[in-house]
Amino acid sequence: MKALFLAGGKGTRLKPLTDHLPKPMVPIMGVPLLERSIRELKRCGVNEIVISTCYKSDCIEGHFDADSRSGMTIHCICEEKPLGTGGAIKNCQKYFDGTFLIFNSDILCNINLKELVGFHKQKGADVTIAATKVEDPSSYGVIEYDPDGSIVSFTEKPKLGEAKSNYINAGIYVFEPRVLDLIPQGQPVSVERDTFPLLLKKGFRLAVFRGDDYWIDIGTPQKYMQAHSDIFSGHCAVSENNFQSDKIYGLSNADLDPTAKITGPVWLGKDVHVGANAVIGPNVVIGNGFQAGRGCEIRDSVIWNDVSVGSGVGIDHSVVTSGCRMESGVQCEDTIYSQESKLPFS
Repeated sequence: MKALFLAGGKGTRLKPLTDHLPKPMVPIMGVPLLERSIRELKRCGVNEIVISTCYKSDCIEGHFDADSRSGMTIHCICEEKPLGTGGAIKNCQKYFDGTFLIFNSDILCNINLKELVGFHKQKGADVTIAATKVEDPSSYGVIEYDPDGSIVSFTEKPKLGEAKSNYINAGIYVFEPRVLDLIPQGQPVSVERDTFPLLLKKGFRLAVFRGDDYWIDIGTPQKYMQAHSDIFSGHCAVSENNFQSDKIYGLSNADLDPTAKITGPVWLGKDVHVGANAVIGPNVVIGNGFQAGRGCEIRDSVIWNDVSVGSGVGIDHSVVTSGCRMESGVQCEDTIYSQESKLPFS
């Protein structure tokens, strides 16, 4: 089976984390989100991936060209201009001659994909949309459906209290290739606003798969931090570790001073050096090549690769992006710290 990832967006709401990286490549527990998603698809039997890129496409293409570990066929297709979700799908039409999966690339979830595809085939649907339940659907596309699970209408970002359903579009779809013939070539098209309503109007069968598994889009710094918190608490499952305990994970070539105090759960990347009397944890992600001076304190934070901090640095509920050098005594709380800026969470 094949799958398509829509990875062309600029990730504007996630800035400055996306100043140098496209949103699908921001790390989740030290692994780019898109790579993490592709690994999961491999376990589900998907053997060929198409990635539709636009913003900072070279970052995605370079990563997967150099990454031979996937054991999958991966095609990167770069849009010359932004085509929207529907236009991007149409742009990759030549790769799909059978039932295939589509993913928005900013999603972290535990939705059972085998069950999703099985449901799609059982219903004989042309399109199946995975849906997730939220308390407040006013910021999302709401799906209305009948008792049989057939979609009857869509409402985009309804006013608070006016939504007829609490199930929203989760950004994961199963498509039959004949659907693509209804999308115009080379034009910006929204699959949510344009294609799905058109399919309903023309009598195509659209089904809703109501998954109540973990789901989050990492579109804002707050949600990015929430995703890590959910992994540490065990609310979101990731394949490589069970984080439902106060352990130290990783420890690959870690150099930890005997006087350093590390309180789990903490995830350590490769080649981490922690100086004397440092205090790290709980709920801290440390990227590869991290260097920490004497007496630094880090809690509830995500540190990317190749970061060094001087003595006495304090980091609390913050994100520090790759390549940062923090002088001794710097204090960060509720902050996104990048090479160009130090911004509070809004």
